[in-house]
Amino acid sequence: MPDEAPSLSTVPIRTPWNKGKLIGAKPPLRPKHVWSIRTRLMVEGRTRDLAMFNLAIDSKLRGCDVVALKVEDVAPNGYTIDRTTVRQKKTGRPVKFELTDQTRQAVDDYLRAAGKKTGEFLFTSRRAIGRCMTARQYARLVSQWVASIGLDPRTYSTHSLRRTKVTLIYRRTGNLRAVQLLLGHTKIESTVRYLGIEVDDALAIAEQIDI
Repeated sequence: MPDEAPSLSTVPIRTPWNKGKLIGAKPPLRPKHVWSIRTRLMVEGRTRDLAMFNLAIDSKLRGCDVVALKVEDVAPNGYTIDRTTVRQKKTGRPVKFELTDQTRQAVDDYLRAAGKKTGEFLFTSRRAIGRCMTARQYARLVSQWVASIGLDPRTYSTHSLRRTKVTLIYRRTGNLRAVQLLLGHTKIESTVRYLGIEVDDALAIAEQIDI
């Protein structure tokens, strides 16, 4: 007598790995979100967090590169400079970025308050002396920042900060090449995917041009 096929009730049910999770590209912060977070950090006197948040927005660096910044990367002469270059950990390629007035002020205030010196990491680990903050610690801080202004921390990540300024630049100028350079991408296709550009975006830009 042939074996009977197993009943459906005996077949194990596999739970999808992404059940209940928000996946996909994390959205950038909106300008109003940026200012809300800045204001809260300033009011609470969180000098380090304000410097880190502003640097993350301006630098457009990946989280692993933000935490690896050293004093001389942004303040080689004891005060914060307006432009600098760092080498990306993932690609090994150098990338340049600008530091706005408010970011330079925030970093200078932090350097004085923390007594940071050349050769030290800007953002150090609280557990390991002389080591930089981990990317995981940074991610937890980002979650705290967005949650503090009423946003869902599951929706945003460190990449949200990396994408914030370049998304605004692209929407205002439509200049993909500029965004590619700012992100340090080797291929324009990577920039297109990173920004999540669709046909509607391209048409919206085209509609603004009259010949």
